[in-house]
Amino acid sequence: MLRALTLRLPGPWRRPPTRGCASGAAAGDPEIQVRALAAADQGADLKEREQMSEAEVGVFVHRLRGLMNEIAAFPAPTIAAMDGFALGGGLELALACDLRVAAASSAVMGLIETTRGLLPGAGGTQRLPRCLGVALAKELIFTGRRLSGAQAQALGLVNHAVAPNKEGDAAYHRALALAQEILPQAPIAVRLGKVAIDRGIEVDIASGMAIEGICYAQNIPTRDRLEGMAAFREKRPPQFLGE
Repeated sequence: MLRALTLRLPGPWRRPPTRGCASGAAAGDPEIQVRALAAADQGADLKEREQMSEAEVGVFVHRLRGLMNEIAAFPAPTIAAMDGFALGGGLELALACDLRVAAASSAVMGLIETTRGLLPGAGGTQRLPRCLGVALAKELIFTGRRLSGAQAQALGLVNHAVAPNKEGDAAYHRALALAQEILPQAPIAVRLGKVAIDRGIEVDIASGMAIEGICYAQNIPTRDRLEGMAAFREKRPPQFLGE
């Protein structure tokens, strides 16, 4: 199963239907949001695609690409947890997330589109090279190779590979623990850090440094920055408010 986790940070975006989870939030307002993604959510039903006309396929892929772009642009950190199969569109969705966790042996992932006469069309040809480098991304896409979670970690495709459990949700629990590590940090700083990385990687180093400077300048007047320095001086945990 593939799950996506998002962390709640201040901002005016719409929330998708989710199952709330833990960490000190009031009921109905979860700080970590979890959604288990069924096959239909992952956009990889080839039997359905086979019945589409060429025009319908074009519209479908365009909408799927737009969904992946929205996930990638989501202002809060997102984590994909892969305990089972994440092939084709499933892996493209995981690539749209900021972080990825997989079960070492039970997770199976790959951009297998070329084995079905297709090519990745929802961002895979762009996001996989940024993750692995051009040559390795080409090899995986050209061959349609499938990887275990352990193999994916060795290549740098996932952040963590964990031993599977009998419940089949080991990656989910590791992803949740990772989210809990992020949650106490300053929300605005985390959000701006994501912007600086995502925008900076698209440009040359000088332009990237300029983007970082803009993000840093936006963080300077925040109350959280002052709270972080005060907490360090007073030797206590900071209490960030997202302000």
